[in-house]
Amino acid sequence: MQVAPLGEQLREWRTRRRMSQMDLALETDMSTRHLSFIETGRSRPSAAMLQRIADRLEVPHRARNALLLAAGYAPDYPERPLDSPEMAGMKAIVEHVLKGHEPYPALAVDRHWNMVAANDAIAILIEQVAPALLAPPANVLRIALHPDGLAPQIVNHGEWRAHILHRLDLQIEASADSGLIALREELAGYAAQANDNDAGAVSSIAVPLILDTIAGRIRFVSTVTIFGTPVDITLSELAIEAFFPADAESAALLRRLQKF
Repeated sequence: MQVAPLGEQLREWRTRRRMSQMDLALETDMSTRHLSFIETGRSRPSAAMLQRIADRLEVPHRARNALLLAAGYAPDYPERPLDSPEMAGMKAIVEHVLKGHEPYPALAVDRHWNMVAANDAIAILIEQVAPALLAPPANVLRIALHPDGLAPQIVNHGEWRAHILHRLDLQIEASADSGLIALREELAGYAAQANDNDAGAVSSIAVPLILDTIAGRIRFVSTVTIFGTPVDITLSELAIEAFFPADAESAALLRRLQKF
């Protein structure tokens, strides 16, 4: 794997975090001169110092491996598929969480929002989605905003679209991930929908997903959960999005659907 020079990577992350050399040097207990030498390739930091810098710059695990490789060190963080034997315990936890959320929908996604697992209640969200969008790897943000996906069913499509794009902006700012950048450009390029007028009640606490399903209108709010202190790249990038009914009527409808 080809990686950019260490100094170039560090400058990019420091600029992304809006820190000067002096700021970063002070907060990592090194001289500005030493940091300058590292960024210009005239000095090689120890692995411990590099991790200290990465901690302050909040560099994601995947990008930390790239920093370590560029400095001539072995990567610190392994990357194992969720269905590998070593990850069996974590996969079981994910499935337990998803199953325990029924009768409400929940799904697990990777760093690019590709669905890696879901519970049975997800059927209410995807029953009218074009089969091509559900073929692996099914991207949940593409499903949400594509004209052949959920977009025509989302009552407050304009509001939900803005919410998703803002969420991606925050992730891109944090990770500089090229896959997320490409995904955002794709989503932003979708044609406007007739339901972009944001009809329906708007919550001042959380952005709702108001969905017209075959069974009736359902109002959801969602939460995203990540694993704490992971040391595996796959696990550090895994997120579970759980949808909750936003009102009593939606909760009752979802409970009725579970019986069928």
